[in-house]
Amino acid sequence: MRRYHRYSAAVTRTKRWRALRLQALRRDGWRCVQCGKPGREVDHIKPVRSHPELAFVLDNLQTLDARCHTRKTRRDIGLPETDPRRDEWRALVSQTPLNQEQ
Repeated sequence: MRRYHRYSAAVTRTKRWRALRLQALRRDGWRCVQCGKPGREVDHIKPVRSHPELAFVLDNLQTLDARCHTRKTRRDIGLPETDPRRDEWRALVSQTPLNQEQ
């Protein structure tokens, strides 16, 4: 299993981060800035590992939903994009009722 060092861990554990995170969520209306779905992930646009001086700058933060955040993180750490067929399958599964009566 590949390990990924979270450079932002020292930042995201602080009271200052929690207050700034809430500001970013309120500014973005608790919506993903990429797809518009409800979001609660607050992401550094320019990563902490390469821009530590921007760790606590509100303009360097964006609200993302879990799916968009995962995609961005995968790109940031050098993993390939997911197969479009997998995305199609996920969309199909999400539209399928969980409790089907027979």
